[in-house]
Amino acid sequence: MWGSGGGGGIYWGRKEVSDFKGIVVLFAWVSIHENQLKSFVDLYASLGWNSLVCHAHFLDAFYPERAMSSAFVVLNELVEELRIRPCPIVFAAFSGGTKASMYKVFQIIEGISEGQLYPGEYRLVRNFISGNIFDSSPVDFTSDLGTRYALHPTIQKMPGPSKLASWVAKGIASGLDALYLTRFESQRTDYWQALYSAVNLGAPFLILGSEKDDLAPCHIICNFTQRLQELGGDVKFLKLKGSPHLGHFKHYPIQYRAAVTDLLEKATTVFSQKMQQLEDERICMEGTHDEISDLICDLQKAAVNSNQSLRRVAVGPGDHFYLPSSAEYQNTKESEPLQDERKEKPINLPSPPSINAHSVLGRLLFDACVPKNVEGWDIKFCGSLNGQPFASARKHSPFHGIKSIRRSRL
Repeated sequence: MWGSGGGGGIYWGRKEVSDFKGIVVLFAWVSIHENQLKSFVDLYASLGWNSLVCHAHFLDAFYPERAMSSAFVVLNELVEELRIRPCPIVFAAFSGGTKASMYKVFQIIEGISEGQLYPGEYRLVRNFISGNIFDSSPVDFTSDLGTRYALHPTIQKMPGPSKLASWVAKGIASGLDALYLTRFESQRTDYWQALYSAVNLGAPFLILGSEKDDLAPCHIICNFTQRLQELGGDVKFLKLKGSPHLGHFKHYPIQYRAAVTDLLEKATTVFSQKMQQLEDERICMEGTHDEISDLICDLQKAAVNSNQSLRRVAVGPGDHFYLPSSAEYQNTKESEPLQDERKEKPINLPSPPSINAHSVLGRLLFDACVPKNVEGWDIKFCGSLNGQPFASARKHSPFHGIKSIRRSRL
């Protein structure tokens, strides 16, 4: 046994390495004795299930920080086991165990605990929760619950620290009422919402209650059962008549065992379905990954082909390109042969222009016409006149005696 941070204990009641069907987590409060817990551990062991016990302290139900500490210890232990061997997980709550730690486990795995984010490994536990058992539970924590529990015979008979807690609770009953009416009552809504959120896990419920249970009244349990059914939960309510709080197994062992056996069988089936669903999702993700990979490969091939086409055009500038002719837009029948000829006529791309050193542009670029002195800045026109060279045309010009000079704009 090791401490939970709240004064109680968390330990393995039964832990077989290979020969077991699943794990039952027992969330118990101080109201249940160790001998009673052992009888439940033996019951689950006879059905082939290991048992992880979370026996919470009296004050864990009234201080969320202590309940949170116990919840983390339980989850970490389950994660270590599931990493070794995946198996169905069943939560079994007894009396105030729902408030002492169980509801905090639901908040953590659902990610609804005060807006905080927790390690994704806790979702491993969420995926494998396959059943829920509520024995004399859930308890509605009202302002006078602490006093009623402290004065209850089941607490009075407890030895050691439990009995001391009872005496303390008696002496400060009024102080506890003041605490409940302020801080504790404000947490009551979160408590019930967390319990209802268990429906999202897709696991069946077994709820056991009695008409003679004064700490977990039957009408509270009936309302809880009805609410779960309205939310779509698979709920079985075993309503007993003469058994007291936490005395259902002792007074009705045959009915109790049959109901638990049926729930554990359902849990095994649910676990198989969840495993199949996870496997299908994994295959689907792999298929999606393959499709994305193929798409990327196709895009890469298309890019390569496009580059090769562009490279071919760049290497062979003399390739023929067939361009549409304007004759295609003519509607007369006489133009159809002409259209066909123009469609089929290849168009040669012109070669890049070259510079001739003996041309006018060549002379300018190669400094052929650059004057040698300042006076030479007057550039004589060297063109042609009426199709004749300027030299010969000047002889026949009427302005023979006049020197034709054009001032250079330079």
